[in-house]
Amino acid sequence: MLYDPTLVQPMRDELTSIGFKELTTPAEVEEALTNVKGTSMLLINSVCGCAAGQARPGIALSLTNSVVPDNLFTVFAGQDTEATAKAREYITGYPPSSPSIAIFKDGEVVEMLERLHIENNGADQVAGKLMEVFQKYCN
Repeated sequence: MLYDPTLVQPMRDELTSIGFKELTTPAEVEEALTNVKGTSMLLINSVCGCAAGQARPGIALSLTNSVVPDNLFTVFAGQDTEATAKAREYITGYPPSSPSIAIFKDGEVVEMLERLHIENNGADQVAGKLMEVFQKYCN
């Protein structure tokens, strides 16, 4: 574990308070992402500034949209390292990055916002992109 769990807890709570399910073990990741039907959003969370300033606030704003994913999942890079590694096995074709947001439809990644798409945008831009993705895949 790279970070003090006490310091990380508010970053976890920020997501669970808006409906995200934390996946803290490889088994939980496998159960959540294998054969899942519908749409899912997976946030690979982080302690970095762009997770705090853009990713988590952008996600919260995006969930005010009338169309949202069926499932909301998160793993925490630097905290739940084995769960994060397992989650990244489901996100093929993209280099590991955190924060990052994967949108799945029926178990397949259909859209990916990597760190480079998050850190150089504001929370409202992240939310806008996610809302576009929701409209495209979550209907």
